[in-house]
Amino acid sequence: MFFSYLCPRKVRAIMLDKRNLEQILSDQQEELEIRRGETLCHRPEEAHIDLSSTQAQVVIGVRRSGKSTLCFQALEKAGVKYAYVDFDDERLAKIQAEDLNDILEVLYKIYGDFNYLFLDEIQNIEGWHLFVNRMLRKRMHVIVTGSNAKLLSSDLATHLSGRSKEIPLYPFSFYEYCMMKEVDTEGMSTKKQAFRRAAFDDYLKLGGFPELHIIGEHQTYVKNLVSNILQRDIEQRFKITYQATFEQLAHHLLNVAPVIVSSSELSATLGVKSEHTIRNYIGYLKQAYLLMGLQKYSAKSKMRITQEKVYPIDVSLMDQRDNALAGENLGWRLETIVYLQLVRTYKPLGYDIYYLSDRSGECDFVVCKNNQVKQAIQVSYDISSPKTRKREIDGLLLAHKKTKCTNLLLLTDHEYSQITENKVDIKIQPVYDWVLEIGKRKERIKMLFERILE
Repeated sequence: MFFSYLCPRKVRAIMLDKRNLEQILSDQQEELEIRRGETLCHRPEEAHIDLSSTQAQVVIGVRRSGKSTLCFQALEKAGVKYAYVDFDDERLAKIQAEDLNDILEVLYKIYGDFNYLFLDEIQNIEGWHLFVNRMLRKRMHVIVTGSNAKLLSSDLATHLSGRSKEIPLYPFSFYEYCMMKEVDTEGMSTKKQAFRRAAFDDYLKLGGFPELHIIGEHQTYVKNLVSNILQRDIEQRFKITYQATFEQLAHHLLNVAPVIVSSSELSATLGVKSEHTIRNYIGYLKQAYLLMGLQKYSAKSKMRITQEKVYPIDVSLMDQRDNALAGENLGWRLETIVYLQLVRTYKPLGYDIYYLSDRSGECDFVVCKNNQVKQAIQVSYDISSPKTRKREIDGLLLAHKKTKCTNLLLLTDHEYSQITENKVDIKIQPVYDWVLEIGKRKERIKMLFERILE
């Protein structure tokens, strides 16, 4: 240890020897060859990757959401020659920005000449943007993936001087799940509708992480995924001192989500003196895409910020963990699926999504464009109880009263009808039917993009 302290440069040089780099990157090249032809399903986001652009194509999202596969499929479909580096490889853990030129040199040796550079999980390298900027100036086409929202979004404008395009990717929607499982989404026979319903019941439990549907040991997979996100993407990066407390907070929020977060209440519950620390912890969980925030519909900015509701990035995180308590609350799970579908579909089109609440009631979602509410949505697993039915309808009527929106939708587990309350029409539709409908709409948008780019 004393020798290492005196000679850090020498130790580091050995770790970053080009022969070792060549071995690592050659191994990664072999992994790519194995993956050729392995297509789970084509996703709409693939059409948004513009390989002819001089901008860096930056695909961001939670770990294991399929970012690498998406980029790989886009590159293979285009038939271009590219080089690949996976910075999530533990053998590259000590790599720093000044080593990236050595990596580039080794890549040229392995792949020959190339015009496309695929950098996977680049957020692990401090100062990566300087290297990417240099590649862009050399007219290299760069594709980047990362699992940290702040590092690959708000900082992009500064770091890459506007020379980047951000493409968010989430775990599978139900429509994509059906495509992967080859479930018929069009047929109207009793049999095909029953199969779709059965598929949704599976999706309601297992969620949309692609690998989760092709492996066993679901709980182990989710446990390891959450641990990796907490420990590698957050605790190490942000140097969390009280790791046990931080992990308690993370699991607590996953257990009770969807929930309006209160830093004061969480501070008291966890015995943390500083509310600022709690707010930082929640921010880290959102940056790593473990949680997503939904702001309150209000003209007052303070109300939107301080009364945020949080959702897990996927319903599998609600019950496929050790000591998970939210799994049996099917209403929470349906609400989460609806929110994620709204984000997938409408956020790329410039829509804003909020929840609406006052002392008289709450509406789960209001969808806005240009400060105008286009749709109000309420979600409830079962509205057979008159009390529950009234509460959910009252929530939609509240949204109508406050926003003048007449496009009111009540999503349930199974009911399908059209009703009129207080001279206002309300559509009632099963969630599984609605998410398929929305998913198909997004697929049509993808096809439109493809035609534009041809």
